[in-house]
Amino acid sequence: MTDRSNRHTGINPEGKGTLLLAAVAFIAVNLVLFCSPLYGWWAYPVLAVTLFIMSFFFYFFRNPVRKFPMEDKQGVVVSPADGTIVTVEEVDEPDHFGDRRIMISVFMSVFSVHANWYPVNGRIIKVEHQDGNFHAAFKPKASTENERSLVVIETPEGHHVMMRQIAGALARRVVTYSNPGDTCSLDSHMGFIKFGSRVDVYLPLGSLVCVKVGQKVSGDLTILAKLPNQEKV
Repeated sequence: MTDRSNRHTGINPEGKGTLLLAAVAFIAVNLVLFCSPLYGWWAYPVLAVTLFIMSFFFYFFRNPVRKFPMEDKQGVVVSPADGTIVTVEEVDEPDHFGDRRIMISVFMSVFSVHANWYPVNGRIIKVEHQDGNFHAAFKPKASTENERSLVVIETPEGHHVMMRQIAGALARRVVTYSNPGDTCSLDSHMGFIKFGSRVDVYLPLGSLVCVKVGQKVSGDLTILAKLPNQEKV
C-alpha cells in the first residue's frame, strides 16, 4: 500500500512546490518595494496583501491529524473529505458498475481541508483517470463531465465502493495515490485536490445513509453510511 497516512502533519506534501513559489514571489516583491528609491507608504498595503496570500496558502495546505474514533469499522463508510453534502440520491453509474447506486457527494470550498481519505477499509481493484471539463464542482453535471479520477475498493465483506475525485472550475489538479492491488484503510490519505472541488462516493443499494443534503462533514470522522449487512455482493 502507498503509505500517505496521517503521520504527515503540518503542511501537506502536495503544497510544498506551491508554497516555495509563493515564498519566492513574496520575498522578491517586498524586497523590490522596500529597497526601491520610490519606496513610500504604499509599500505597506502591498506587504499586508502579500502576507495575507502567503497565510492563505499555508492555511489551504494544512494537514490535520485525523483518526476515526470507532473501534468497530466493519460496514462503515466514512466521509473522504471535509465539506458540505450536496447530493444524496440513487443514480445510474456507467463508468464501472453499470447499474443503480447510491451517490453521496461532498463539495469542498477553498476553505476546506483538501486532503482526501479512504472511505472504507479494503483492497483497491481499479484506478482510472478521465479527462474532462472544469464546471463548478457543486453542479450535478460535474460528476460525469469534469476531469476526474475514480478508485474502486472491495471491502472485506465483498462490497464494492467507488470514490470519485472531481476537479472544479478552479481545481485543475487531482492527485490520487492509489494503485490496483493496494490495501487501504481509514485514517490513510487517498489523494489531494487543489482548490474548490468535489468527491463522490458510490454505494450499493440498501446502504443506510446517515447524512443529508446541506450537512457539514469532516473527512475521516463523519459517518456517511452503513453498508448492507451481507457478504460477497
